Amino acid sequence: MYNQTLILIQCQDAVGLVAAIAQIIAKHQLNIVTMREFVDEENKKFFLRVVCSGVPAEIPALQEDLLSNLPAQALVTINPDRQKKIVVLVTKEHHCLADILVRHFFQTLNADVKAVVGNYDSLKGFTEKFDIPYHLVSHEEKSKEQFEQELAEIIEPYQPDYIVLAKFMRILSPSFVARFENKLINIHHSFLPAFIGANPYRQAHKRGVKIIGATAHFVTNDLDEGPIIVQRTKSINHSYDVPNLVTAGKEIEKAVLSHAIQLLMEDRVMRQGNKTIVFE
Repeated sequence: MYNQTLILIQCQDAVGLVAAIAQIIAKHQLNIVTMREFVDEENKKFFLRVVCSGVPAEIPALQEDLLSNLPAQALVTINPDRQKKIVVLVTKEHHCLADILVRHFFQTLNADVKAVVGNYDSLKGFTEKFDIPYHLVSHEEKSKEQFEQELAEIIEPYQPDYIVLAKFMRILSPSFVARFENKLINIHHSFLPAFIGANPYRQAHKRGVKIIGATAHFVTNDLDEGPIIVQRTKSINHSYDVPNLVTAGKEIEKAVLSHAIQLLMEDRVMRQGNKTIVFE
């Protein structure tokens, strides 16, 4: 990837965009390896992710050429940071954190885990086995405002590209979400909103569900309704008791969150309103 150029574009749709972009890329002596584009017809928005072999002599000149030939207010990003920084928020459940840290240890996550922050110390010892800082920010006997301020003061010095809520069981306020806009990623069981509250797998078992799943999404002010990045389901049957449902559910949650992180690290996700364009 280091002798390649990645270009990301978002703009209003117009006739001839792909041809114009291809000509500009060729002018800068770059060869297109892959080009994926999508047009949101309803909103007349154009999205493109293109990988080229080679590196331009002058990236600012390439960016200026693109901007001058695209509709007004276009967003053009060339070679975003490949090694993104993430901070992980946790409560007590270990399965998603464990998957992230093991992948990070073996350098398959394609991300730099800067720290883990928890509102309990349950996962402190495990995290520190990987030589990653663990910060305890208790929510007990504190207002939501005080808790979130302490949380933000821990997170901000790391300057993360993304903050991953790996089963972080706290509802975040609109002000906190705005403070880290477009950076908060959550994982939850796909029973919502059908099974709201505690023990969703027990509720699902009582209803005799035949499919379980998980959803990774951006966090917005609408609880568990942010733009979806990845979803996955698994068919089950009457033989699954509650412990088996929980085990199967955790496996799906790990896989979905890992996939979502990988897509984000590779700059394959673009947001459009409450939806995402995912170039897999």
